[in-house]
Amino acid sequence: MSWHELELLARGGTLSLLALWSWLLWRDHRTMLAARLAIAMNLGIACYVIITVSWAAQLDEPSLVLALLARSTPALFWLFARTWFNDRTRLARTDLLIVALWIANAALLHFTHATQPPVFFISAIMFRIGMLLFGLAGLWEAWRGREGDLIEGRRRLRLGVVVAVGLYVLTIGFAEMAVYNAHAPAAIIAVIGSSTVVITLATCAAMFALRPSDLFGAPVAAAAAPTQRPDRDDPLALRLTRFMETDMPHRDERLTIAALAQRLGEQEYRLRRVINGSLGHRNFAQFLNAYRLAEVKAALADPAQREVPILTIALDAGFGSLGPFNRAFREAEHMTPSEFRAQAA
Repeated sequence: MSWHELELLARGGTLSLLALWSWLLWRDHRTMLAARLAIAMNLGIACYVIITVSWAAQLDEPSLVLALLARSTPALFWLFARTWFNDRTRLARTDLLIVALWIANAALLHFTHATQPPVFFISAIMFRIGMLLFGLAGLWEAWRGREGDLIEGRRRLRLGVVVAVGLYVLTIGFAEMAVYNAHAPAAIIAVIGSSTVVITLATCAAMFALRPSDLFGAPVAAAAAPTQRPDRDDPLALRLTRFMETDMPHRDERLTIAALAQRLGEQEYRLRRVINGSLGHRNFAQFLNAYRLAEVKAALADPAQREVPILTIALDAGFGSLGPFNRAFREAEHMTPSEFRAQAA
């Protein structure tokens, strides 16, 4: 069997795995934003596998749709990591704007390849830099929230899977720069495209080793979480809830789950299990934000605090800055803090 035949078999296996993985995600988790982004990312990977067959000879021939989907993969990977690891249910407008600009540049890259070399050169540089930045940003999303992840399986999985996919995105970026800018052998692209089956198989196996509820479970609504009462048979959950309501440790913007466990005199792993299992939270930041938002809403609805700036109220409740506060508030209440205060009046 020739190398070309082996390459086609590997690419066919990759497409089959991506199709199976996407179908399972759609069947079991299609209502979850992270799952839909994973399906979109799989589609982008599939398009990349298709258009890189004999890349050197067919660089200017793939259709615009295939090319744009393939080139959107780094951005979709970043959105997926950002959404899944932070249990987000909505995409920020700035995230959508960044991805829209990325796709626009990818379209410019496609149309100027043969007709406008100076524009193509600038667009290509921006594309390569953006590709590397998206890969690094995805790795950062996996790294920065690892301590606050309350899903043990996902906490163990996040670095392995995202580092593998992120490094793969980075490898593609460096390889394409070597081929198109340093005149390295085009066979490098073919080898990388063929090896996608290994990454895809490992990622599918790792993610579906998790329980379905752990993989893409719905997060507890932040606005309702503080009123959720723990089971009376769980003394640690009762003690934690009472401590949060009386001592208000959420007002410390730097509070970590390790520090909270120390203040309670409990082992960290037990506290993780209680916040996730008894109280239903998937990450520690959302657990804290539930209490912070409850305090903010009470202050916004209080006529005696009508003249207090919203930023002051947010900072006093434990939010470190205005951006995260506004994002958390809109996601929980589907309105801005100013609109909430006006309605309360």
